[in-house]
Amino acid sequence: MALYAIGDVQGCDRELGELLEALRFSPERDRVWFVGDLVNRGPDSLAVLRRVRALGAAAIVTLGNHDLHLLAMMFGLAQARSGDTLGAVLAARDAPDLRDWLLNRPLLHFDPSLNLALLHAGLPPQWDLELAAGAAREFERALRSTPEKVFAHMYGDKPDLWDPALEGAERLRFIANCLTRLRFLDADGRLMLRAKGSPKKPAAAGLMPWFAAPQARWHGTRIVFGHWSTLGFHRDANVIGLDTGCVWGGHLTALRLDAAAALAVGIPCGAG
Repeated sequence: MALYAIGDVQGCDRELGELLEALRFSPERDRVWFVGDLVNRGPDSLAVLRRVRALGAAAIVTLGNHDLHLLAMMFGLAQARSGDTLGAVLAARDAPDLRDWLLNRPLLHFDPSLNLALLHAGLPPQWDLELAAGAAREFERALRSTPEKVFAHMYGDKPDLWDPALEGAERLRFIANCLTRLRFLDADGRLMLRAKGSPKKPAAAGLMPWFAAPQARWHGTRIVFGHWSTLGFHRDANVIGLDTGCVWGGHLTALRLDAAAALAVGIPCGAG
């Protein structure tokens, strides 16, 4: 058995099929983790959802910001944005089944045997892994029980600093923003959600990648994430970043997680 993680697919179904074929992936034998953002921007989000859902228990998917946006649209609580390519999903005969399947995906997955956690975006430095997992479960419970209420208040950049006393919509919004949108922090550990570029560019001066925060409480567990195409493939002692910008003309990347000398495999994207 092999365990792989795959970066942001974003509707690039042809590349996903080619990548799984290159890995000789078998759902009867192997397992695969998806970092989230299965949908949007690329040409065939519907086929991606159907393909990944058909993998059954062989696939773990954490929700990304584009996945949550699709769900909000399915519940009539978000409008299409420039660049969205979700029309075929919304019009599909099996849209209700795909919606229910997405609703039951986690925001964070942890494998204690590998000491690896899977999520889409990032963690604030004030959270240890236990708190992060608890916050994810809290959001998931709300999403599954009262999705309309969650989506009605999900959008926004505030609050930008963790406070255990947060409650209600503000608490759920902070959780979702960390796990599905976070890239940069400021020196005080505040979420800088409007900063999106490469950490190597001057625009990032004064900010730090979320995984570079000193003495972050989540240290001790390695994090597998996506969401950051301008960061590209990134691997250090604490994190593995797998968004290599397939939908922007880069590659769709897979990394084997259960091998000491794991190598990345990339499929060039033709979606543009």
